Amino acid sequence: MHDTVIRGGSIIDGTGSPAFTGDLAIDGDRITQVGGKAGPARREVKADGLLVTPGWVDAHTHYDGQATWDPMLAPSSWHGVTTILFGNCGVGFAPVRRQDHTQLIGLMEAVEEIPGIALAEGLKWNWESFPEYLDALEGMKRTIDVATQIPHHPLRVYVMGQRAIDLEAATAEDIATMRRLTAEGMRAGAFGFTTSRTNSHKTLTGGMVPSRYSEIDELLGIGRALGDVGYGAFGMNSDFDIEESELGWMTQLGRETGRPVWFLLTDRPTDDERWRRLIDGVKAARAQGAMVTAQVAGRPVGVLLGVDTALNPFTIRPSYQALLQLPVAERLARLRDPAVRAGILADKPDEALLSRLSQFRQHIVRRWHRMFKLGDPPDYEPPASESIAAIAEREGRTPDEVAYDYMAADPANLIFFPVTGYNVDNHDVIHTMLTDEATVLGLGDGGAHCSSILDAGVPTWMLTHWARDRHRGARLPLEFVIKRQTSETADFFGFHDRGRLAVGKKADVNIIDYEGLRLHKPEVWYDLPAGGRRLMQRVDGYKATFVSGVPVFENGVHTGALPGKLVRAGR
Repeated sequence: MHDTVIRGGSIIDGTGSPAFTGDLAIDGDRITQVGGKAGPARREVKADGLLVTPGWVDAHTHYDGQATWDPMLAPSSWHGVTTILFGNCGVGFAPVRRQDHTQLIGLMEAVEEIPGIALAEGLKWNWESFPEYLDALEGMKRTIDVATQIPHHPLRVYVMGQRAIDLEAATAEDIATMRRLTAEGMRAGAFGFTTSRTNSHKTLTGGMVPSRYSEIDELLGIGRALGDVGYGAFGMNSDFDIEESELGWMTQLGRETGRPVWFLLTDRPTDDERWRRLIDGVKAARAQGAMVTAQVAGRPVGVLLGVDTALNPFTIRPSYQALLQLPVAERLARLRDPAVRAGILADKPDEALLSRLSQFRQHIVRRWHRMFKLGDPPDYEPPASESIAAIAEREGRTPDEVAYDYMAADPANLIFFPVTGYNVDNHDVIHTMLTDEATVLGLGDGGAHCSSILDAGVPTWMLTHWARDRHRGARLPLEFVIKRQTSETADFFGFHDRGRLAVGKKADVNIIDYEGLRLHKPEVWYDLPAGGRRLMQRVDGYKATFVSGVPVFENGVHTGALPGKLVRAGR
């Protein structure tokens, strides 16, 4: 007798193969039958008319701190994600010395917008080395599986101290030590190493993060640790200051180590053709024997602007700054005062405040044609005719007035500002990236940008938008969309026991009412430690999610089960 049989569902196994109808049997934490008619089971789940898929493997999250105190890891767990990988973009919390705790909290708050007060209260710091951090993660029960990578910023600070913060070049001894510690962390179970070389990542005071100007010798030296251990991927967020040089050393690293090298790629507002050049660079690197890959987003990376979010077009005006310490209800009352409204609309952005923003968020002062009322359900592919600029022109008002009055009317009113990925008036560029073999899906950023960006629901949105609902361009086959976020992400990063519905694979499974799948409008919660703020997004349509054969959600409600574990690479 099987432990569980999911009967009569439309099985999409994660390989890209066509859907088929049949049963799926689970015994213990493994899949033991896929298709056909399974025998009796202790638990029977009727799935007639429902999709049965692998659990999503989300390779780009930032739950580094939250995973040490929060067993739920929502909203990712709400959206069918059963495995998350963090340690991205070079930020994290290990290795670390006691005197650097505040420094690393500040870096995470600045780069990934996770409230420092929440991190300060939530982090237990019962580790120093990276292997000890993994042990701390392993000691906690949770809903879904977690895994991590070694981040460059804490590693550099651990080895170089203040010299890393001062952006000094690493010595040969520094590089050797970082290589040794990276190999140590990999052997303990890290899935790779990540770094950051972008002006989008700044400190709280507006300076550059420790790895921004790391020299090629340092990057190659650390990256060779992956060749030393024989597994793991090297990841990076880069501005590609000199594209040929950046692609050159990545190609060299990939060829030397035989390990995958990936970087984040979006369609940037300042360079329409950059994404094409870099994809061409990926293909050139592969032709030379290096497994270089571009990690792309499933939709534009969009900042949500409102009265109760971290940023809106007026937060960088001195007259608005004076209101930020007020409770939201009181702030709204002041904003509705005609005199306050007139003063803020007449005010100008403060250049010092503007300079602290990442490079593309600075467009918030002028890209009114790329700001849109989000609506409910949220529309992430709005036409230019619905932009704040277009509305202002139709109504004979200024864009400032349209945005101000919309936000002041209700704290739930959000403006969608795609900072990257929306150079043209649709998602056609993203469609091209998603269908290119040189890319892997990522950039959901679950756990990060708590008060400004919410893309943790992208795994759901991939199904609803790309496979079912898109009406402003070509859609994608459902089997393809599911493959992109199951077997492809699992295989690329080395999660070899999951990502497919196949006999012997880990029983991470979603049962989905595909036609009933619906994203709700993002909402603001204050439930992080110390009352920290974050954006959350609910979803309808997940009938059940299994992790290691155990149902963790049924009809969107947590069952109370906590089967999730730390996954260690190379084990």
